[in-house]
Amino acid sequence: MNVAGMAGHLIRRLNQMSTQIFSHRMQAAGYELTPVQFAALDAIHTTPGLDQAAVAAMIAYDRATIGGVIDRLEQKGLITRSISERDRRARKVDLTNEGHRIYSEVLPIVRALQMEILKGLDADEQTEFLRLAEKAVDQVSVP
Repeated sequence: MNVAGMAGHLIRRLNQMSTQIFSHRMQAAGYELTPVQFAALDAIHTTPGLDQAAVAAMIAYDRATIGGVIDRLEQKGLITRSISERDRRARKVDLTNEGHRIYSEVLPIVRALQMEILKGLDADEQTEFLRLAEKAVDQVSVP
């Protein structure tokens, strides 16, 4: 068996490359955002008023560690946290004006780097790859 041809290995390698490209493009543009931080910003932008647990669920991130991501975004002045009116135990998160500005500036960069990640595939193959990846993600259950 050759590990280089295994799904898990290839997925890990593609994730490594994707993260490196993301980091390089963000740094080159003068932003300090990780892929997970951007995903959280995107979730908050798309659905304002989410609580931290809902952000974690939307981006498929561990609820126990989303607090650190939210902390860093708050320290950067990109989000605010407040007590939810519906559930006093929950912390609602919203983008600040700076968060909206940064999100709108980095979104075109993130869109462009998606094609860079899959540049070895033609347009039809990229569409098919994304379809199959979504299908695989939807079918895998993690214990």
